[in-house]
Amino acid sequence: MSNTSSDTAAVETLEWKVRIPKKRIKDKAWMDLKKRVIDTGLCSHCSACAFVCPVQGIISLPDRGIDFPDWEERCIDCEGCLRVCHRWEYTPLSDLGEYIELIAAKSKRFKGQDGAMVTEFMASALEMGIIDRAIFVGRDEEWRPKIYHIRSVEQLRDTRISGTKYSYASVLPELKEAIRVTKKGIGVVGTPCIVTGLRKIQKEFKIFKDKVKLVVGLFCMENFYYDQLRAYLEKKGVDMRKLVKMDITRGKFIATMPDSEISFPVKEMDEIVPHGCERCTDFTDVLADVSVGSVGSKVGYSTVVVRTEIGKEILDYIREKRYAEFSNVIPDVIDKLIKLKKKRIKNIPGEYLTVAYKKDTEK
Repeated sequence: MSNTSSDTAAVETLEWKVRIPKKRIKDKAWMDLKKRVIDTGLCSHCSACAFVCPVQGIISLPDRGIDFPDWEERCIDCEGCLRVCHRWEYTPLSDLGEYIELIAAKSKRFKGQDGAMVTEFMASALEMGIIDRAIFVGRDEEWRPKIYHIRSVEQLRDTRISGTKYSYASVLPELKEAIRVTKKGIGVVGTPCIVTGLRKIQKEFKIFKDKVKLVVGLFCMENFYYDQLRAYLEKKGVDMRKLVKMDITRGKFIATMPDSEISFPVKEMDEIVPHGCERCTDFTDVLADVSVGSVGSKVGYSTVVVRTEIGKEILDYIREKRYAEFSNVIPDVIDKLIKLKKKRIKNIPGEYLTVAYKKDTEK
């Protein structure tokens, strides 16, 4: 015999106040975002709008840009996309940023494109129990970006996870699933646009501030849409199925295959650089907990910029366990690329910037 109850459970109503950005046009929020950010070429393809949209799966992430098919009927005008878009009111970031320690390092446990320190930081965070999963951008057999949820150190030995892919990936939408299942916390690896988008989300939604424990940022000059990158490289003679790694060093794009290496000036790729990248000034990923790149370190090492206490805690653990070898950084080399990317601020219309940056666009 089963027990039943006619009592109705009490329903608790929660209310909170949020700041809604002022619309620029009288239409649904998506059209406002489209006209101000996407159509003007400001969109960084961080996918924060796709992450927050309550009409699940509607904002699509095709290879040539973000789109919202049938928005006229399906957009509910919640304005969430405006709240999380870090280019709606654009505050460009640049320079080396604040940091606790600047050092070159090479992992003893993992093999990577350079010093494998992105992998080392996430592996150590997993061992320390700071996180129980990490979101990485891996690849398939043809170097098409693929999101991996890493839950063990052993998974990080998969060669499809290591190395630079130079293509956009939908990292932020994957956070929803990770947040749902994590018990300890999440680690995220991302380029400056992804990290900036994540920080904007964390300001708007406390659960993501609490649950994302470690953010490892990547030095980045530009990224590409996969289909465009593939078509361009194939014209140069690159076989994506045989590709071992891609690298940009000393002004050259280098594609390495088992039996050959193809290189050419990276400047030649300007025709496929997305407009959003042309307006990004952040080379060193200044909002990350730890930023990692190859510029400024000798061959085989990573340049590591430790910015926060959680990053320092993990670095100290790596030292204690002797998981890495360390060396010195050459700051002048990093500064050269920082200044080069910062020049892009002149490509950003002054009306989109904070007052502090308007003078730079007028020079």
